[in-house]
Amino acid sequence: MHTTKDSGIGQYNIMPAFPATGEISSAFQKLVRVLHDNNIRIIDGFVGVDWEFVIGEISKEFEIYDIKPRFIAIDEALLSEEIINNQLAPYLGGNDPLFGKKYPLPLSSYFNAEKLAKFHDMLANNQECIIFYGPGAALLDNQASIMYVDLPKSVLIQRMRAGKAWNLGCSNSKDPKQIYKRYYFVDWQALNSHKNSILSRIEIMADQQSDNTLPWIKGSDLRQTLHQMSVNYFRVKPTFESGVWGGQWMKDHLTGIDQSAKNYAWSFEMIVPENGLSLKFNDLLLEISFDQLMFTESKNILGLAEPRFGVDFPIRFNFLDTFDGGNLSIQCHPSPKYAKSQFGENFTQDETYYIVDRKGDAQVYLGFQDDINKDEFQSALEHSFKTGEAIEVDQYIQKFESKKHDLYLIPHGTVHSSGIDNLVLEISATPYNFTFKMYDWVRPDLDGKPRPLNIDRAFDNLNFERKGQVVNDTLIAKPVSHKIDNQSTKVHLATHEDHFYDVVRYDFDQEVTIETKNQCHILMLVEGEAVELTTANGMREVFNYVETFAIPAATGSYILRNLGKQPAKVIQSYVKDSKCNQF
Repeated sequence: MHTTKDSGIGQYNIMPAFPATGEISSAFQKLVRVLHDNNIRIIDGFVGVDWEFVIGEISKEFEIYDIKPRFIAIDEALLSEEIINNQLAPYLGGNDPLFGKKYPLPLSSYFNAEKLAKFHDMLANNQECIIFYGPGAALLDNQASIMYVDLPKSVLIQRMRAGKAWNLGCSNSKDPKQIYKRYYFVDWQALNSHKNSILSRIEIMADQQSDNTLPWIKGSDLRQTLHQMSVNYFRVKPTFESGVWGGQWMKDHLTGIDQSAKNYAWSFEMIVPENGLSLKFNDLLLEISFDQLMFTESKNILGLAEPRFGVDFPIRFNFLDTFDGGNLSIQCHPSPKYAKSQFGENFTQDETYYIVDRKGDAQVYLGFQDDINKDEFQSALEHSFKTGEAIEVDQYIQKFESKKHDLYLIPHGTVHSSGIDNLVLEISATPYNFTFKMYDWVRPDLDGKPRPLNIDRAFDNLNFERKGQVVNDTLIAKPVSHKIDNQSTKVHLATHEDHFYDVVRYDFDQEVTIETKNQCHILMLVEGEAVELTTANGMREVFNYVETFAIPAATGSYILRNLGKQPAKVIQSYVKDSKCNQF
């Protein structure tokens, strides 16, 4: 049973959930009653769903109505695997092991139009009870009410790694990295667009991450719950990943995290492509994809920033943990123009590093040495890649002793890395991990294979003017404090002019009142035990140390009250007003 588990004050909650407006049920008999009473004959869903389980349980319950529906998988109308692969090939980057380009075509492009038309006619024939199911089933009727079976992307990735999930219309790839690449650049693009187009018709939304139960909610209750989120708050369900450089801080500090993992390199605290949102009703949880909130409530969520970003949530929070781990690779990120032309992204991955914790002589690598020679640097990197010989990184790249609560600015084109023994809160623009690695300390990945490098792509984007004193002057935020009252202060950690988002911190003993000013605020308690949020609409929630949460633009105002004995520090990021209408 997928049930809630509360954590104590100050203890990180790995299973956050928002109260559902209506009932969440796991009863198949009640589910089939809704299907029958509403004459729902289309069950759509996401890639990776265990349809054998879903359809098997639904079929059993139909027996009480003395009806034996005929179930037809919509994948019978898919184009052949060869045709699909040829059609998608231009978007998969050829031999590039990591990158492709976003697929612009609709989900219908995966299907044989004649077969869809035949199934449409069968659906319209009321003489036989037929239920069509699978990703794309709603293409058969653009008016009918439907059931949708969702699957969290984190669970999909687990099934993929276990050899239990494949790309849409494809079952012959055995390389998880290639399956994931196609998910991101192709399958998810078509499936997410399709989901957006049918959300208003969903009568039942179900969550199929469990092997033995199927929590579900009525579509009207789901939409009302999403609206309540959009005028109050939300916190997504975090996901955790190990990595070759991963550390031990999260294992030591986060309640409920799986201790069997060797390390944790990342925690994705707020990122649309990966995270889900959990809803709760009594002891039941139901998880939906983060993008459903954006599809239905983007104006309330983003406010002033909605004209620029639409349904794309623009800001990402995630942890990089190198405590007792290793250095990140030496890397940079693409320019906006490069990201658009090469990958189809509407904006690029401009980053900042906020130091939540550190120990010893932890360092941040940032910008070039003043005497950097571009050609010499490139030759050294290429020689290392070919021979496996280490290079003297300090000869080319500056490093700074990290300081707790400092903010390091990493606009596109900036060479950078986090050193050992940092817990970095990476505040970033949201897109996929467009990280161009130039040097990775000549180490293999967790699978024992060399990690792919992107030296040529990096040199297409590196800014060699970010060197010497320029780095100190422009890439390390200079805090400016403004006293609010005798117990609270607002600290502005100004970002670079290339960043479309800004960062501030609220330091307070008792409480602070904050106006959204029609902007979405993403926040994290970076010092203290816990804070209690009270929104202008009267909803309350407690957020613990290093938990990320968001306040939508439409919330208007909110109060944060310190629940700990020590002063609280809350980091906040939002889109700059001046960047809301730039495209």
